[in-house]
Amino acid sequence: MLALDLGERRIGVALSDEGRTIAQPLTVLARAGRDKDVAAIAALAAEHRAGLIVLGLPRQADDSLAPMGEKALTLGRRLARVTGLAVAYVDEFETTVEAHAAMLEGNASRQKRRSAVDKLAAALILRRYLDGQGREEIA
Repeated sequence: MLALDLGERRIGVALSDEGRTIAQPLTVLARAGRDKDVAAIAALAAEHRAGLIVLGLPRQADDSLAPMGEKALTLGRRLARVTGLAVAYVDEFETTVEAHAAMLEGNASRQKRRSAVDKLAAALILRRYLDGQGREEIA
């Protein structure tokens, strides 16, 4: 299972084990354009034999989709077409804030936080899915 934290400049990626018990940060992809982003994610999904893609879905405080939410849904539909995998969505509310807080608590340097926060946020999204908070909206 592959999880994604979609940002304007970067995409955080996390991976689960086959038993679906562990969520671990994997990598951060620099955004390179829609087609290149999809190709890079599809390659990671194939490399790690992912059976599902979990995508963070940004929502606002009133539970409506945030502007990046529509982009996440569009990316999810495209990934489903290209990879043939199901895509599930998880409310990603404050995962980046939680990731920053965890790294600050661990005394991570500013540079370390900057390079790792997105993949840690993706791991938090995946953890939420594994804990049953995901929505099986198939794209």
